[in-house]
Amino acid sequence: MAQNLASGNVFIMIFIGIGSNLSSPHGGSPRANCHSAVEALNAAGLEVCLCSRWYRSAPVPTSDQPWFVNGVVGLEPEGKHPVPLMELLHQIELDFGRLRKTKNMARTLDLDIIDFDGRVATGGDGVILPHPRMHERAFVLLPLAEIAPDWRHPISAASIYDLIEEIPVEQYAEPIP
Repeated sequence: MAQNLASGNVFIMIFIGIGSNLSSPHGGSPRANCHSAVEALNAAGLEVCLCSRWYRSAPVPTSDQPWFVNGVVGLEPEGKHPVPLMELLHQIELDFGRLRKTKNMARTLDLDIIDFDGRVATGGDGVILPHPRMHERAFVLLPLAEIAPDWRHPISAASIYDLIEEIPVEQYAEPIP
C-alpha cells in the first residue's frame, strides 16, 4: 500500500520496477529508455500515478555489465489483472529491443511487477507476487521507499525501512541528480 502524502489516506497501488543498462533504438540511453518506458506505460493506458527518482545501480549479481538506471512507478490497480499486465510489460520490453537469452544478461529495458496491491501468488499462472527477490534489491527498495514510505511486504509484513536495513552490503544504488 502507498500513502497519499497530501491527504494521509492509504490507497492500493501496483508497483512496477523499471531498469535499463543498454541503449536502444527506441529510447536511446538507459536513462532515456526508462523515461520512455514510463511514457509507454501511460500510452498503454496504465496511468502512472507515482514515479521515483532514477537511481544508478550496480548489476546484480556483480558482473562486468554496464551499470543500470532503475526506478519504481506506481499504477492504479482498478480493472487490472497480473497476467495481462505481465504480458503487456513483456511486450513493451520487446518493443525496446529486450532479448531474453540468459538470466541476468544486460538489457535495454526490464519491467517487473514488484507488488500488485498486496496480492500473493506462487506463479501457477506465470506471475509470482510479490516479486520474489525485490526485498533483496537496493535498486527496488530505495526508489519504492520514495513513493510508498508506508509500504509493507505482503508476505513478511516487514516495513520498507526494515527491508532496506537488510540490503546486502555488496548492493549499491544512488539517486541520479
